[in-house]
Amino acid sequence: MQPVTYRGRFAPSPNGPLHFGSLVAATASYLDARAHQGEWWIRIDDIDPPRVVPGATDAILRTLEGFGFQWHGVVFQSQRHALYQAAFEQLDVYPCYCSRREVFTRDPSGSYHGFCRMHSPLRRHKPPAWRLRLPYAADQFHDLIQGLQQCNCHHAPGEFVLKRADGVWGYHLACAVDEIEMGITHVIRGADLLYASFAQRQVIHGLKRPPPAYGHHPLVLNREGIKLSKRARAQPIDPKQASRQLWHALDVLGQQPPAELKSAPMQTLWQWAIQHYHRAAIPPVQARTYDFGTA
Repeated sequence: MQPVTYRGRFAPSPNGPLHFGSLVAATASYLDARAHQGEWWIRIDDIDPPRVVPGATDAILRTLEGFGFQWHGVVFQSQRHALYQAAFEQLDVYPCYCSRREVFTRDPSGSYHGFCRMHSPLRRHKPPAWRLRLPYAADQFHDLIQGLQQCNCHHAPGEFVLKRADGVWGYHLACAVDEIEMGITHVIRGADLLYASFAQRQVIHGLKRPPPAYGHHPLVLNREGIKLSKRARAQPIDPKQASRQLWHALDVLGQQPPAELKSAPMQTLWQWAIQHYHRAAIPPVQARTYDFGTA
């Protein structure tokens, strides 16, 4: 892809329909791109075949279209294995034979501290996972929404998996390579992925490429304080109520849309949102409880 000043992306997983939390994430990345005269791409995270729901990708794209999103192109992780393999061969990796139970027994947080790197593997009769030897221990970056972020990467995320024992590419490798190969300059996404940025930055630095700028907006919690997600059975968004639901997404993001725009035509609402967008208005918090009945 040709280099540009701003190229953002939205990366849904095709394991079910989009819900309101998905809409907030899509809106945040789309607004930031459009307000900076940038490109906005969709990346379908279909790298793990057993999790892919048939027909979900088409449903996601139809829903986004129904909400007025316009994108420059669509990329599928399932079509990028050669890129991941080429990157994998450039990185400092080592085989790991530890089971998930063994990893959590040594560290209840699930962080991995190089056991198989420091000890001779005892179970060569089974395929290994492959982990990244961290390029450096400490990292920090300025999050565009949350401010300064710092991490001792040996504690968390630890030396994470780049390729699973079953041959599936690890999320951090695939995501980092995609940012590089797509020329992504800005990643605006939910705060649940804030610490994933440290892992992905490790991969990008290992490939000797500059990382994108990151910004992490607050997650949406329901009245019980539970994050809206497919796993928690969040209700799908409905293009028939697109203006009202988009209005609420803008409200979650601190953009203070006028009440009369709840029923405005979609094009009118997007025009207002892009013209009045302020990244600094997005609350620099990890999560927000949002009650549709009071907004």
